[in-house]
Amino acid sequence: MRERRAAAGGHAPPRAVLRAVLCAALCVLPLTGCQGPAERGTAADTAAAGVRPSGYGAVFLAAGECSSFGAVAPTEVPCGSERAAARVVAREDGRAGNGPPCPATTDFVLHISERRPSGDEDGDGAVSRGYACMRKLQPPHPGDPGGGGGPHTVVGDCVHDIGGGKVREAACAGGGAYAPQFKVVEAVATRAQCPTSTGLYVRLGGERPVGCARPL
Repeated sequence: MRERRAAAGGHAPPRAVLRAVLCAALCVLPLTGCQGPAERGTAADTAAAGVRPSGYGAVFLAAGECSSFGAVAPTEVPCGSERAAARVVAREDGRAGNGPPCPATTDFVLHISERRPSGDEDGDGAVSRGYACMRKLQPPHPGDPGGGGGPHTVVGDCVHDIGGGKVREAACAGGGAYAPQFKVVEAVATRAQCPTSTGLYVRLGGERPVGCARPL
């Protein structure tokens, strides 16, 4: 029996140059034996993008607004535009690690910052402008149960053992090198409530923090 611990906005000045970092929610997490908790860790695909506010709203990428295609330079665009790729389902101030979690079916997260060295707090020359929880306008949706991605592990998701005591979320319908090996079938309060077929415990968080995953 093994256990996995699942990891895992603001007003812009008129001419501020913003920087958005796309977190594509591909998590690699460590495993331990049932006797002890896992160490927390993630490895997410990220890409930096220099973007400017488009003028469609007072808040860059506010809830309900849309971003363009591409991880290199996403911009705010009208949701009816052919350039629109994803919609903001939640917009929060501050840093994602300290703020409210994104909705369960979020496909990816945009971390937004302003390039302003004079106001920098950690030496990277950027000031946080919050984060946007994004949902793609068209499928596939990696944040859906079994989709193989998203910032959360939820009931219906599948994982693959990549060795070294780590597993990686995988699309349940996928195959090849990262074919799914376990599927989270239930979320419960304690491990004792998992069915006997459970082969992996997944820490989900929330009111029912234990995910019961069975071998496929």
